[in-house]
Amino acid sequence: MSRTRSLHLAVALDGPARYDADHYTDLVTLAERGTLDFVTLGDSFARPGLDALAVLARVAPATRRIGLVPTVTTTHTEPFHVSTAVATLDWVSRGRAGWGVGVSPTQAEARLFGRRPAAPTDELWREAGEVADAVARLWDSWEDGAEIHDKETGRYVDRSKLHHVDFEGTRFSVRGPSTVPRPPQGRPVTAIDITGAGDEGRRTAARHADVVLIRASSPEQAAALRTALHQDAETHGRDPSSLRVLLSLAVDLGESEPRPEPGLGGYSCGPRLTTPGSHYSGGPVELAELIARWYAADAVDGFHLAPIAPHRDLERIVNGTVALLQHRSVFRTFHPGGTLREHLGLARPANRYALSKGSS
Repeated sequence: MSRTRSLHLAVALDGPARYDADHYTDLVTLAERGTLDFVTLGDSFARPGLDALAVLARVAPATRRIGLVPTVTTTHTEPFHVSTAVATLDWVSRGRAGWGVGVSPTQAEARLFGRRPAAPTDELWREAGEVADAVARLWDSWEDGAEIHDKETGRYVDRSKLHHVDFEGTRFSVRGPSTVPRPPQGRPVTAIDITGAGDEGRRTAARHADVVLIRASSPEQAAALRTALHQDAETHGRDPSSLRVLLSLAVDLGESEPRPEPGLGGYSCGPRLTTPGSHYSGGPVELAELIARWYAADAVDGFHLAPIAPHRDLERIVNGTVALLQHRSVFRTFHPGGTLREHLGLARPANRYALSKGSS
């Protein structure tokens, strides 16, 4: 295990639909106080509630450091619009944006767009991979410094630094360049949850994701999944060390803390991690111990915690679990940079078009 690797912690803000922005601002501010890497907010065409990306754009000015990762569905959605919306979130948050790639697998969602039947899951994830590819090309379509605002000549952009994207997918085509300049992070962080995504979803994650969310019932199973993802990433020409693999865990901290059993120096009961390892029920101290144990075993790069009751459990995560991990020097006490990529220890990607010009 590398002695220099960092533990990464994120939290999901999902729950019953809420229509007040203050609810989400309060939660994200609390998570930021705990120096978590990022928050996620789920979304789909099948649920009632506000648009996740718009909500986090509203929250962005009220926060300063924490990453903001809304789910953005690629099925039935124009890649050009996905690109500009996520790039805009990156601009308004000053480099803290990511997006969770989602697909719409149900007949009900397909009917909303007058399409039937819904495509098979493998086909949806293949399309999601194409969307991720097209979106990244659009983000690169403006080189850094393309905006010049030269009042004397009346030039707004250096056209030599704008690049046309001509992407042909299986179901769509995209022409560029983007209407939004390259985002502060170059490419906002791409996160993919591979649970239920099948082989094609895993291949899409290995090829395009910066962060992959997995589920596992043991450190050994998680480590095997991470190794497989690293191998797949290498097959696609990527550096495996550029991938962060986080264990997703639904967390219920509503139960009372277990009492130490006299004479044993331990606890009368342990945390319950259910098969297939997607749900934790117990106290915040035990959750910290579980996180530290799995991390020390080099099973994952971090955890994506999904509180059952966001207000209650997030407060216990920040003031209990995170505080204990910080006290034990397992987790940092400050955000290491200003952007989400910096929190995750990921480099800002080079612009593919600038690179190709440099090599010509």
